[in-house]
Amino acid sequence: MKKVLPLFLLLLAACHPSDRSVPTVGFADAFVDNTLDQAKQGFFAALRDSGFSEDKKTVRILYRNAQGSPITLAQVVKYFVSEKVDLIGTNPSAATVAALQGTRDIPVFMMVSPIPSQVNEQNAPNLYGVADTQDYIDTSFALIKDVVKPHGATLTVGLIYDQAEPQSADALQRIEALARQLQVTVIALPANATADVPLVAKSLLSHNIDAFFAMPDNTIFGAFETIVQSCDAAHVPVFTSEAGLVARGAVAAYGADMYQWGYQSGAQAAQFLRTRSTNGIHWAKVIVRKRVFNPTAAAKFGLTLPSTFQPLH
Repeated sequence: MKKVLPLFLLLLAACHPSDRSVPTVGFADAFVDNTLDQAKQGFFAALRDSGFSEDKKTVRILYRNAQGSPITLAQVVKYFVSEKVDLIGTNPSAATVAALQGTRDIPVFMMVSPIPSQVNEQNAPNLYGVADTQDYIDTSFALIKDVVKPHGATLTVGLIYDQAEPQSADALQRIEALARQLQVTVIALPANATADVPLVAKSLLSHNIDAFFAMPDNTIFGAFETIVQSCDAAHVPVFTSEAGLVARGAVAAYGADMYQWGYQSGAQAAQFLRTRSTNGIHWAKVIVRKRVFNPTAAAKFGLTLPSTFQPLH
C-alpha cells in the first residue's frame, strides 16, 4: 500500500531542495532604504556576473528585510542558520553585527559597514566583505566651506547623529575636530530613531544653520527625504559623505559608490561559492569612491561645484 505523506511534510520537502550542490545565500537587510538598496543590487550583480543566478538555478537566494526591528533581525539570522546557508550577506552594519552574534561558523560578507574595530568585531573569524574608514569625511565636510562660504565668512553647519551607532559617534568627533581647524561652527543634535528626525531637524534649522551635513548614519539614511524636504523649505543646502544620497536630494558628496560597495562584497562572496573555501579572502576597504553633485539641487541654491565633481545623470 502506497504511503501518503502528510501535507506539512510535502510542503517542507518543497521548501528544502535536496540538491545541496546548489549553494544557498542568505541576505539580510536591516531596514528598507533606497541608498542601501543600491548596495544589495551590486552584491547580487556580482554573483550573477560570476555565474550564480536564481534564474539559471545555480544559486538559491533567501532574502529577508528586518524592517528596522532588531528582534526580527536576530530571527532572520537564526532562520538562515537553521537553513544551513552557505554564506550570509549583510547590509548595513546592524545586520553584520546581528549575523556575527548569531553564528561564528557561516561566512558573513558585509557591506555599508564601518571597519570591524568600530563595531567591536575585529576578532570575528567568519567576517569578510567590504568596510570603510572615515578618512574621506574630511574632504566631504571641507567642501561645504569651499562651496557655501568660499570667501572666509562665518559658516554654521548642522548635523544629526545617532548616539547608538559607533560609526556616527566617531564621525561626529572627527568632524568637530576638523571644524575647529576650518573655523566652522558645528551644531549637532541627537536622533536615536528615524521617527525622531522631523522634530530634531526642525530644532536644528531654528539655529539658522548655513548648511546641513548628512553623515554615514543609518538613522539619517532612513529619514533622508524628510531632512531634504525640511532643509529645502528653509533654503539650507544638504551635503553628505555618501554618494548614494546625492540622487535623493543632496547637493554633493565625496564618498563610496554604494552599488560598487555591494559589488565588491559580492565578488568576494562569489569567490567563496566557486571554491567553497575562504582561503585568500579577507575583509577589505572600499575601492570605488565618487565626487558627484546634483545639478538640480546645486542650481536651487545657486552653488557652483569644483570641476572634479561630476554631475549626477
